[in-house]
Amino acid sequence: MPYLILVLAVVAETIGTTALQASQQFTRPLPTILVVVAYGAAFYLLAWVLRTMPVGIAYAMWSGLGIVLIAIIGRLVFGQKLDLAAILGMAMILGGIVVIQIFSKVATH
Repeated sequence: MPYLILVLAVVAETIGTTALQASQQFTRPLPTILVVVAYGAAFYLLAWVLRTMPVGIAYAMWSGLGIVLIAIIGRLVFGQKLDLAAILGMAMILGGIVVIQIFSKVATH
């Protein structure tokens, strides 16, 4: 169950960050409201996960997955391109998450 809640936290954070871009520096009211609501939900869900998962592990997974998802959304929705170094760096972040899940004894399995 903690992983499902963590995924929901990542989705909420990704929605908030997408809305942050769409808010155009908080000049558009609806995306601005969505930023506040989505980030509030993301932090609430992350806090719930911290009941059963160490903060370092939860935060690594939350932020790493969020980085990758928002980069994909940035490309698809906002037309923002990444260079090879950025793509490789994000692949290494995902690799780190996999290593944590496979080898860490402190990660919730």
